[in-house]
Amino acid sequence: MKAFRGPKVWLWRWRRNPLKRRADVLEAWVVLGAWLLTVLAGVAAGLVADRSVEHGLARERAASRPAVARVVGRAPGPPHAHGRHASGERVWAEVRWTVAGGSARTGLVRVRPGSGAGSPVTVWTDPEGYLVSRPSSPAEAAFRAALIGCLVGVSTAAVLFIGGLVLRGRLERRRMAAWDTEWARLGPQWGRMV
Repeated sequence: MKAFRGPKVWLWRWRRNPLKRRADVLEAWVVLGAWLLTVLAGVAAGLVADRSVEHGLARERAASRPAVARVVGRAPGPPHAHGRHASGERVWAEVRWTVAGGSARTGLVRVRPGSGAGSPVTVWTDPEGYLVSRPSSPAEAAFRAALIGCLVGVSTAAVLFIGGLVLRGRLERRRMAAWDTEWARLGPQWGRMV
């Protein structure tokens, strides 16, 4: 089948040709525009998402403060020898900490099994003194931001690329319909000439 196609000619839609139709030129511009838009919008969306996530995690890191809390009662579970626990095992226990204003707060956090009453635990609080999850380190934040930026960039590029394919397909169908109309008009005349 490839023998009938002939050699592949690069940029044939951009070359001068008396047989080139307006539809060929339009399709060339659509393909070029779709590729440029796909690359530029994908990169821009990825960078914007990366920066947005990075700034959000930096604000979260700046707002969180470590505080030393004390376990209120003995934590469930047996204490392990030498303070070692299998695979970082943790259990929920109630802890108490003091906020900047001097008032005491309590909450549930994960601690080592068998921790005794009064055992110190580092917790993270917001500016009002309420518990929050541990903020991401700068390296974790950079990794998470880069991953989300890549996903957003690829998703944006995929949507635009598929849109370009759909538009090109519609142009192809329109061109084939015009070709069928011309053939229906000229086909019978062709047969009489031979």
